[in-house]
Amino acid sequence: MSVARRPQVVIVGGGFGGLACARKLDGSSVDVLLVDGHNYHLFTPLLYQVATALLNPSDIVYPFRTIFRRSTNVRFRQAYVTRVDFDTGVVHTRDDEQIRYDHLVLASGSTNNYYGNPELSRFTIGMKTIPEALRLRNHVLSCLELAARETALEDKRQWLTFIVAGGGPTGVEYSGALAELLKLVLGRDFPELPPSLARIILVEGTDRLLGHFSPELGAYAEQILARRGIEVRISTLLQKSDDASVTLSTGEVIRARTVVWSAGVRATEPTGNDRLTRSRSHRLEVDQYLRVKGVDGVYAIGDVASVPHGDGELPMLSAPAMQAGRYVARAILQRARGRPTDEIRPFRYVDKGAMATIGRNAAVAQAGPLRLSGFIGWLTWLVVHIYYLIGFRNRLAVLASWAWDYIRKDRSIRIIARSEADPLTEELETGRGTPPRETRTPGP
Repeated sequence: MSVARRPQVVIVGGGFGGLACARKLDGSSVDVLLVDGHNYHLFTPLLYQVATALLNPSDIVYPFRTIFRRSTNVRFRQAYVTRVDFDTGVVHTRDDEQIRYDHLVLASGSTNNYYGNPELSRFTIGMKTIPEALRLRNHVLSCLELAARETALEDKRQWLTFIVAGGGPTGVEYSGALAELLKLVLGRDFPELPPSLARIILVEGTDRLLGHFSPELGAYAEQILARRGIEVRISTLLQKSDDASVTLSTGEVIRARTVVWSAGVRATEPTGNDRLTRSRSHRLEVDQYLRVKGVDGVYAIGDVASVPHGDGELPMLSAPAMQAGRYVARAILQRARGRPTDEIRPFRYVDKGAMATIGRNAAVAQAGPLRLSGFIGWLTWLVVHIYYLIGFRNRLAVLASWAWDYIRKDRSIRIIARSEADPLTEELETGRGTPPRETRTPGP
């Protein structure tokens, strides 16, 4: 007697949504293949701490094969998806591999959005991947070394001026962490560089910081940043950038060697198919069951999915992605058991709140009517982020690094690692003229 073939589920992307879906399907009656261009899951909320020399990359990543080493039905494939043939139900990869599916979950996440301005992509440094975070760490530390070489005060100031574009959680968190790093090393490790020379400017295009938070928490974040010496420019856009200066929408020109881009992201395009319906933000439109409109057996979750929420879409955050991933896993299992679609409950997002840290002893958090800030908000932020880190070793390593930084006020991971993607390291070693900042780590 022949054994019935089990449904084949392919998940494209191992971010928060894709991983949540795969873990929910672990041990079930379907075969799952998780496909990602990297062999690890990245805990992106702490990526800025890698960029500011507080954490090692290994502290915030965890290998997929380790996560599912005991699974009987979930497998991992490191590959880049180039297109999907929806008519034949086949996923094509860069290596010309063809992967058949019965259910496809698109969870490929997002990438930096420069809003059609190629100059910004050439002369700014993003913070979406481990290579970008290391690139940024190398760059900032190199700026300190190069500033120490200069004799002219204005040249020192140019190396020590840092522009951060984007006042969302990433921009706010990075600005606060960068201010703490500079406070630790300027005048101490670099006695020739007084702290007063450093300048951090946070630029936000809307009328307040932390747009997904309440206005009160956004105002609190701005107050704390200003108290720590960070210049906050709201209702201001980064208009132009080159390797030596930036121009703001106010017309102000600022000499700076570093521009950090955290001003927006856009959904990735893993399907190579023009027949799919997209929203104005270029995210894939889905129905109330998170199925991609116009194709059968295909779901979209996380940053790639346009899920109506309030007056807009669900935000590109980890919590909505994880809830969507678990929902899709349940829906796939219910359909595999023959349950009619009209008996499956539509997806409903439960807002469990959001949080962002502004630096030592200061953070903001909100959940429904609850608003936390200051030291209590900071403790809440610590507990939540430790809880969601994958793996005991990761939690222990991060706790140790945080404790060392908090007690000793020191960041020992101030290593400049030579890389082709870091032009300033070449300037340090050769003394040649500084190449422009357009040399960037290529994406997948």
